[in-house]
Amino acid sequence: MGSKGEPVISIRDLKISFGTKQVLKGVNLDVFKGQIIGYIGPNGAGKSTTVKIMLGLVEGYTGSVSILGNDLSSGNMEYKRKIGYVPEVAEIYDNLTAREYLTFIGELYGLSCDETDEKAEKLMAYFGIEEVYDVRISSYSKGMKQKVMLISSLLHNPDILFLDEPLSGLDANSVMVVKEILAQLAAQGKTIFYSSHIMEVVEKISNRIILLHNGEIAVDGTFKELKERNLEGSLEEIFNQLTGFNKHEAIARDFVAAVQEEQP
Repeated sequence: MGSKGEPVISIRDLKISFGTKQVLKGVNLDVFKGQIIGYIGPNGAGKSTTVKIMLGLVEGYTGSVSILGNDLSSGNMEYKRKIGYVPEVAEIYDNLTAREYLTFIGELYGLSCDETDEKAEKLMAYFGIEEVYDVRISSYSKGMKQKVMLISSLLHNPDILFLDEPLSGLDANSVMVVKEILAQLAAQGKTIFYSSHIMEVVEKISNRIILLHNGEIAVDGTFKELKERNLEGSLEEIFNQLTGFNKHEAIARDFVAAVQEEQP
């Protein structure tokens, strides 16, 4: 579970509403160094909102959020230098080349242009995409764009990494490489907050799984602990038990029947 000690993320009674809908209903959470948190939940459960609050992108919540000992309400944004983020839908500057984009990001984090350039090119090479370093990002495949986003989130060697569907668009070999990178970062005491709909991956890489359901934490523990609570099967099956979603077979059956209907 990673070494304990002071939590790197501490959340107390976190609540937020958008209009009349209460999205988070009192989330309490302590996260420690070296943990890979699999943060899961149905769409609309409040996963992205929680992450955006921690990133300082969403305000208007009640309760307290502290990251690396820094209370977000203090307005001190210094902690942002120590976190990395890969959003689900990347706002990436398509008309730039990877060299231009990555050196720009590096400079935002206070790295020198040359230092970033050298590191970025090296990381592109490890991902097997160095030949497009000076090509406009607009011509990249989804997987190549995803690799550039991963590199941009790690350039400044952050202490906490927030990843939203980070494997989306990657081929099988790259998925293996990224999973191993995350495991090695965690082993060095980095904290990884990993949000995904692909339960099979969450089950394999996380050492702690947090399920958000209806704006509250429904489950928090290792996959083994989830099993011990008499929740059987894969993480996907456990997820369906806990969120009460058991209609997949009926929906699929009706869908297939409609596909196969003969037109009169």
